[in-house]
Amino acid sequence: MRFVWAVVAFVLATLLIGAGIAQRTIFMGPSAQQAELSVEDSTPFVLVDGAVLRENPGQQTLLVRGDGDIFAAYGRTADLEAWLADATYTSIGLDADGDPKSTVVEASIVPEEGEDAPEEGEDAPEGRNPAGSDLWLDSFSEQDQLITDMQLPEGMSVLIAKDGTAPAPADIVVAWPLDRSTPLVGPLITAGGIVLLVGLVLYVLAIRHQRRGRGPRRKGPGPLPATEPIDLSVAPAPVREALEEPARSGGAGAGAEGDTEDKPAKSERRALRNRRRLLALPALGLAGVMFVGCSSDSWPQFDAATPTPTPTQTVITPENQKPPAVTESQASRILQNISSTLEQADADLDIDLAGTRLEGLALEARQTDYTLRKGITDRPLPTVIPTEAIEVLLPQATDAWPRTVLVLSKSKSDDTLPPSILTMTQADPWSNYKVTNIAEMQASTEVPQLAPAWLGTSLITENAAAFLTLAPDELAAAFADVVDAGEESEYYGSFDEVAISLADAIKASRAAVTKGLADNGAAKTSKTAFDIAPSEQPPVALATLDSGAIVAVSLIDSEKITPTSSDAVIKFDDNPEARVLTGAKEASKGVNTTYSLQLFFSVPSQGSTEQVRLLAVHQDTLDVEVIK
Repeated sequence: MRFVWAVVAFVLATLLIGAGIAQRTIFMGPSAQQAELSVEDSTPFVLVDGAVLRENPGQQTLLVRGDGDIFAAYGRTADLEAWLADATYTSIGLDADGDPKSTVVEASIVPEEGEDAPEEGEDAPEGRNPAGSDLWLDSFSEQDQLITDMQLPEGMSVLIAKDGTAPAPADIVVAWPLDRSTPLVGPLITAGGIVLLVGLVLYVLAIRHQRRGRGPRRKGPGPLPATEPIDLSVAPAPVREALEEPARSGGAGAGAEGDTEDKPAKSERRALRNRRRLLALPALGLAGVMFVGCSSDSWPQFDAATPTPTPTQTVITPENQKPPAVTESQASRILQNISSTLEQADADLDIDLAGTRLEGLALEARQTDYTLRKGITDRPLPTVIPTEAIEVLLPQATDAWPRTVLVLSKSKSDDTLPPSILTMTQADPWSNYKVTNIAEMQASTEVPQLAPAWLGTSLITENAAAFLTLAPDELAAAFADVVDAGEESEYYGSFDEVAISLADAIKASRAAVTKGLADNGAAKTSKTAFDIAPSEQPPVALATLDSGAIVAVSLIDSEKITPTSSDAVIKFDDNPEARVLTGAKEASKGVNTTYSLQLFFSVPSQGSTEQVRLLAVHQDTLDVEVIK
């Protein structure tokens, strides 16, 4: 009976192990499912709605094939549609049955009055290349074939094109991974291994039982011979010796003694073989368990332990909150592009290239610097914008344009490079971000409490300025009044010690100019006049979590020196900057030097007892003019 149970165990083990292996081999399904997106009409752009990519769960793999350059980018659907508003493109979405369908969308923006549309027979204007736009959350470029993995949430879409002029690739395939986990493989193979071990044990026990049951069986004695009288006489010595010699030379007595010596050796060898078999069985079972346990897909996955969340400050998202202008990865990419572009422009003294990333006073200061470095060879390069670490990212939460972002970045490898704080603005969907204000700040400066980057903040307008101790459009004038009037200014107590120290430093530089004229004996033949006033560049104010704001303002500091005698002239012998910018060696009617000041302030909310704190400052020479 033991043999029957062993055979049943072997058959059951074979079925279990075979079923487990079959799930990982012949019964294993495809690894992905895919859908081919058809493009009926050729257009320069193809917009794949995010709903098409989310038709099936899991990570989406996009495959685009075509000749030459292939470009793909993903971003917010509303942003992509705004970027394509002036172009004709193919839109791929889902129809009522949930199947992908392509339609041609005509341009929704027509040329304004005064702009002539191309007449019949004329070539259409060259398309706009989507590569390099700051609007994309991420982009990809390949030759002939592009494959990329993504997992777009709701509200995202994909743009596919070549160079904006040639027809976009029409061979587009989207694939989704299928669940190939086989959670029963592990239990089946493990159970089969256990049943196999049980069958082997039963088999060994059956053999052992059979061997014991078939032990040596002796026959009964036959009929006894007739009894005869026993001769009790003693045999002579030669006869006894003859009888004993066969016994000494290997008779029955010797054979019995040899069997006694061999039996323990044979028993020990048999026991050793049995022990080896018994040791091999657990090793075989352990190998099977290790085989099926090498992949988590081969075992049922129960609820994993939930990690303990780290407590963070609660931020309540307002109703109808708009998305932030940029994401963290997008802002990092934009900042790196800005920094590398400016480095190249600074090296080549290319103001047109710098103008692709700067505007306002920041661009004017760069142009002046390039002019000075053409005439002054040992003039140092402008400070590089660090990009290794973004300490603060405060994007405006909006779905309209223009869009503004505040960034505070620093370098991890160069301690001599100060942290930079800047504001950059995107004028429209087709423009890249340009830096409008930039300044350096001390590493010890405390930044006010800001909203997280994923939430964004609001741009403070004139209507909301009443909630601040100083309105953004009044802040520059208030600081200028502190510089001019000092402690007599009504705003003197509104600014912190750092801002007051800057105002004192500006006044000290004015006094140094006047003293320098006096030391050169020109106190009676010349006079000085100073003025500081807000620039025409509007301030940028972004709200903080404590109902305050970070406000970036710019001022123009003017320094005028005029002779008081018709015989007196102002010479530029000790002023190489004036010689380069004016192209003259002296001025008979005077000279006017202007500087730009870019300041970042933290302005508290109305009713707060805190002062307006100066966060960062940057000064540049704008121009030196000869008065005519």
